[in-house]
Parts: sequence; C-alpha cells; structure tokens
Amino acid sequence: MPTDASFQRYSFSEIFPIEAILFDIDGTLCDSDPIHYFAFREMLQEIGYNGGEPITEEFFVKNISGGHNDDLARFLFPDWDFEKAMKFMDDKETLFRRLAIDKLEPVQGLQKLCKWVDDRQLKRAAVTNAPRANAELMISLLGLADFFPVIVVGSECKRAKPYPDPYMTALDLIGASPDNTFVFEDSAAGIKAGVAAGMPVVGLRTRNPEEVLLKAGAAIVIQDFEDQKLWKELEEDERRAAAAKGV
Repeated sequence: MPTDASFQRYSFSEIFPIEAILFDIDGTLCDSDPIHYFAFREMLQEIGYNGGEPITEEFFVKNISGGHNDDLARFLFPDWDFEKAMKFMDDKETLFRRLAIDKLEPVQGLQKLCKWVDDRQLKRAAVTNAPRANAELMISLLGLADFFPVIVVGSECKRAKPYPDPYMTALDLIGASPDNTFVFEDSAAGIKAGVAAGMPVVGLRTRNPEEVLLKAGAAIVIQDFEDQKLWKELEEDERRAAAAKGV
C-alpha cells in the first residue's frame, strides 16, 4: 500500500499554469454514497450479515466508501469463495445502477465548474474505482458524456486507488503532466492516489470529515464546487497567467 500521505501534499502554486483536471466520480461529481449505502445495507441484511442487523452509515463510511470491489469482497466475506463474494458485489452494483437512474444528483456547482473547464479548453479525465458500467451510467446521467474524453477505471489498471496507477494512466492518455494538473477527490484512498501520482488534490467533504481528507494529503477541502476557497485558487491561477503574458 502507499505510505501515509499525512506529510506529503502539493499546493496550487506548484502547478501553474493549470492545463488539466482529473475528476473522481462517486462522491465527487455526484453524491452517490447514499445510494451505495442503501444497496449494501439492503443486500447485506438480506443474507444475514452482521447477525441480520443493518449496517450503520458509520460502518459504511469507515469500511466501504471509496473501496475497490475486489478489496471489499475480501473484507466483507473473508470466509467466502472469492468468486461467490464477487457475485455479491456484481449484484450490488446492478442494484445501484437501477436506483441511480432516479436518485443520482450532481454535486452543487458542477455545471459551473465544467463550463469553466470548457471555456479554458483544459484537458480532463474521469478516474474511478467504480466498475465501468457504473462510471459510464453516472457520467451519462449527469450529462457529461461529451465532457470526458477518457474514463479510467481502477480495475482495468495494474492497481486501483489508493495506488497512483489510475491517475498516472489518465495523465498518459490525455497527454498531461502532473506538474500542471490537479485532482478532485472525496475519499482518503483517492486523495492518497492523487498525491502519490504527484498532484495537488482538492478534497470534497461530500461524506468524509475534513480532517480525514487533510490527513490523506488534500491541498484544500471544499464543501462543493461553489465553495469560494476553490474559486479563489482558480482565480489566482488566472492572475498568474495574465501576469506571465504581461496583460
């Protein structure tokens, strides 16, 4: 596993000028965790997990949220055959997709940010530990199918988050340098992956406490894409760019 990123973080001033942005999906573009939590809670209770008692949201946030399905299958069902455990995970993802069609909502300010990215013709990619079917559905439901030219899925890389491989793959695919790129993430695992790939990470406290995101290495933590802390950083980059051009 990557080392603790508590004392390793990057700032926006280190990436001037911004040329690319990488986005996690679950909990970053959309607040999907309540849907995942509901699906896990219902299905785990149905099979008698935890003595038939529903898992708590605290258990979900601490042990499940942001995890890769292979790892979650081993954690939740250490005594099961791995194939059987993965069948459970696949069924849970099917339930998630069915629920997401009616329940998925964008994080506040997402369209404003996407327009800012488009107006500046910045490179971008979506980078996720979610299965590809989930990722493509969520991006489609959010109306961003044309916004993202590349979707990188953790299970299709050598290693998923919290390793840096998915983010490094995304940089290669869009032809960007970590020196001019930053990341949006909502989980400690995702933040550690972005930092390990050499980039500043903006943490969204969609579901995780600010202190958890900062400890993982987030440069700043914001509530959503309307947060003035974010726009202050983006405006500062534009001021530096204008000064460099002598405007």
